[in-house]
Amino acid sequence: MPLTPTHELVRRARADGAGTGAFNVLQLEHAQAVVAGAERADRPVVLQISENTVRYHGGLEPVALACLALARAAKTPVAVHLDHAESTDLVHEAVELGLASVMFDAARLPYEENVAATREVVEHCHRHGVWVEGELGEIGGKGGAHDPGVRTDPDEARSFVAATGVDALAVAVGSVHQMVTRDAVLDLGLIARLRAAVDVPLVLHGSSGVPDPLLVRAVAAGMTKVNVSTHLNQVFTRAVRGHLAAHPADVDPRRYLAPARTAVAEAVTRLLGLLDPR
Repeated sequence: MPLTPTHELVRRARADGAGTGAFNVLQLEHAQAVVAGAERADRPVVLQISENTVRYHGGLEPVALACLALARAAKTPVAVHLDHAESTDLVHEAVELGLASVMFDAARLPYEENVAATREVVEHCHRHGVWVEGELGEIGGKGGAHDPGVRTDPDEARSFVAATGVDALAVAVGSVHQMVTRDAVLDLGLIARLRAAVDVPLVLHGSSGVPDPLLVRAVAAGMTKVNVSTHLNQVFTRAVRGHLAAHPADVDPRRYLAPARTAVAEAVTRLLGLLDPR
């Protein structure tokens, strides 16, 4: 199947009042699991590569090319997205490699600097047909750099979108990155006000900490792209630990990575069914 642009997946979901699942890739098994789970659910999906993952692998190209190959071979539409990039050089590399979209994160900067930096990235990406997600209102849990109490103001969101030209907006509405419990409380009223204030899709980061029923309500209130990472890492790690506890003599990583990959695929299938029940 040809590569599917992220904007097309998100556009369709928004028109249908559904959510697009976007799942972070740490290594090949994660990417394989996400694609397998999406195929089983018969839903489109976004493979996301964060700047932290790029740092872990020592470069974007190896993991990006693997994800692009999996996306092309998938039986369901799959897009490949650069997530939480703070480096403009990394954004430029992603564009050159053929990624369909990038999320540029300048939310730690003062508002005017965030606008200027994001607008520059948008201009570059749009010249190459690449979709850009920006962030306004810091979302907590990124190594203490963000304040979990911050919320995105609808009026400021409207101004930010107009000033930068972003194609989607990640907003702070109560979720926090890297949560290992699923008890986050989202401000559904704020989501609805943000949805009314801007004409671009809204993105929910930190979705791993959001319980299933609230994820469904968040999509109904106006969220379109829903990012999940830590929850899948928990599923993966739990499966590895379970296998090694039952088979302590195993030393071949394939023995314990295979069940972990299967477990993540099952989690992806379930989550996609929640976001897009059809």
